[in-house]
Amino acid sequence: MENTIVQLSKYVITFLMICFTVQSFAALKERDEDERHYILMRQIIMIILMNFICFFVMFLQEGEVSTIQMFLLTMAYILGVQILYRLIYRKASMILVNNMCMLLSISMIILTRLSVSKAMSQYKILAASTLLCFIIPVIVRKGKFLKNLTWIYAVLGIAMLSVVMVLGFTSGGAKLSIEIHGITFQLSEIAKITLVFFMAGMLREDNSFGNVVKATVIAAVHVLILVASTDLGTAFVFFMAYVVVIYVATRKARYPLLGLAGMSAACVVAYFLFSHVRNRVALWQDPIGNWDISSQLAQGLFGMCSGGWFGTGLFEGRPDIIPVATKDFIFCAICEEMGIIFGICLILLCMSTFLLIINISMKMSKRFYKLIAMGLGTEYATQVFLTIGGTIKFIPMTGITLPLVSYGGSSMFSTVLMLSIIQGLYILREDEGEELEKRRNKKKRNQQKNDPGAKKKRRPDEETERRKKSGGRNDGQGTRQKYREQPDEFERRIEEQTENSLHW
Repeated sequence: MENTIVQLSKYVITFLMICFTVQSFAALKERDEDERHYILMRQIIMIILMNFICFFVMFLQEGEVSTIQMFLLTMAYILGVQILYRLIYRKASMILVNNMCMLLSISMIILTRLSVSKAMSQYKILAASTLLCFIIPVIVRKGKFLKNLTWIYAVLGIAMLSVVMVLGFTSGGAKLSIEIHGITFQLSEIAKITLVFFMAGMLREDNSFGNVVKATVIAAVHVLILVASTDLGTAFVFFMAYVVVIYVATRKARYPLLGLAGMSAACVVAYFLFSHVRNRVALWQDPIGNWDISSQLAQGLFGMCSGGWFGTGLFEGRPDIIPVATKDFIFCAICEEMGIIFGICLILLCMSTFLLIINISMKMSKRFYKLIAMGLGTEYATQVFLTIGGTIKFIPMTGITLPLVSYGGSSMFSTVLMLSIIQGLYILREDEGEELEKRRNKKKRNQQKNDPGAKKKRRPDEETERRKKSGGRNDGQGTRQKYREQPDEFERRIEEQTENSLHW
């Protein structure tokens, strides 16, 4: 009976994941508020059902009370976040909240499957991070001073990376973090956010060549410190954020092209300088033939293939034998027991989150906020690409974790912080839309006062007689009147287009 339930559950889980992913993309293009509300409600029900089914199956398999405890804690977090966002931030993007809750649910499920102790540790960090970051949207919305701290962001970022380079301990061939009283901090996770804020502040008003050079020098210092720490995966994340922000700010293709050429040359140099880079390239080329170097990639690929389209079912596979399955190779563990279709939907869900962030960026009227959203979205997408691309042998492994899914306190905190900043930008955009609507209504009222409806309009024959009497002078006057009306018409059209874009 237990085996039957486990085998049926994997098909139900896959179906729920497919439906949730489809609904995420449907919510992006849906303009009707009532229909969007129904989509969001359906998504919440799917999240609850998936958690219940997965934790119930794991309890049947193991019979551990800790599994029930993790289920109750996960449900408390999801429902608490949903309620608090609706009470505190009524203008927040609930699509983004739902995507975050689904990704976190997947994280809690697979971590509970692999290690209950790590799942509990991750949950504590997640709860604390969420509570701390609930104030971030208010700071973004009200903090006008943020755009004036440009050089403070640069100093903070360089200082944090320098501390790791000097005092950090080596893991996997790279200096990634420091340890204080038994607690590990990966400061590069915070530095990637400060770098985006620095570049947005530098280029918000003046995107001249001089400012581009300044931004390039500071970004290069960040990247070079990471290279010196041999943390090349994070260096690539920083570089991609730099390239995208520079291009969005200047609209000149030569800057990103020069940057990509420089990165290509740097990758070749890194291959000859660092032995662990050569090892990762060798594993990427032939993971089976280089088993003596590391079995990570080969075992991860075996795990994904053994699961098939629908997976083996929870506790029916062996993802625990995959090295660092809770971190770098968590995608392989998910695909092994939940299926490749589930993994594809996970990729699409991450893509949906990225598109939502980019949509928010494109609708921001102020360049500072636009560049922040674009830079943070680029970093998120790059992390997803590097993690999943490395585990499926699309690119060499980089040691980057999957945002909101992989085990890791610093990564979890920085991603929750990033999404809180995005929520603040979304709320700010909604405020701009309301302000625009108020200005339009005020303008309409003023027009009605100046041109009351009680005033009778001239009949066509009266208008013709008046033109005959006035002669040719009327033509010039009419032309001048036409040109005086054109700016008002042009402004009206701009406001209509802005309003339509705000209600995407």
